[in-house]
Amino acid sequence: MTDKDDRIELTKAQKSARRKRSIALALALAAFVVIFYLVTVIKFGPEILNRPL
Repeated sequence: MTDKDDRIELTKAQKSARRKRSIALALALAAFVVIFYLVTVIKFGPEILNRPL
């Protein structure tokens, strides 16, 4: 098994960089989802509400 001595401790700057990178990725993913949603709604237009269920 792994000893605690084998683990790498991140510096405060590294933790901050990791957090900023994670936030940037989350925002990019959210933007990607919103773009797909908007393209779908624009492509189908008002016809999306007149479809049979």
